[in-house]
Amino acid sequence: MDLIERNQILMRKFETMINTADDDLAEELVASDAPFFTPASPEPLYGGKGYLSVVHWMRKGFSDVQWKLEEMVANENKVAVRWTLTGTHDGEFLGIKPTGNKISVCVMNFYYFNSDGKITNDIAAEGMIGILRGIGACN
Repeated sequence: MDLIERNQILMRKFETMINTADDDLAEELVASDAPFFTPASPEPLYGGKGYLSVVHWMRKGFSDVQWKLEEMVANENKVAVRWTLTGTHDGEFLGIKPTGNKISVCVMNFYYFNSDGKITNDIAAEGMIGILRGIGACN
């Protein structure tokens, strides 16, 4: 198996990890020193547990949140993914009371891998505006 194929397989496992909040998969897939930046925390979050804290934060506002991997392009150390994020705004999110609105948002991310096949970085395109539009917080 070459590195491109390996990274594609790892991203499918990553999809399972974020949809199930699986701690073991997070440990397997994410480097322990990988920093993640998010509106959920003023400081970077690290490793698999840090990444899953973002998933748990999203679930507070959207208890049924799911990410569907729609498309990916990979090379030896990077994968670009187009996700569809869906959920129901049934909890407070960024200070916005639940609206009951269902959202479906296109989100783009770039994931970087080390030589051990672990994610070391996740750069997200701005998907937050789509989420805020979906719950009626902005036009």
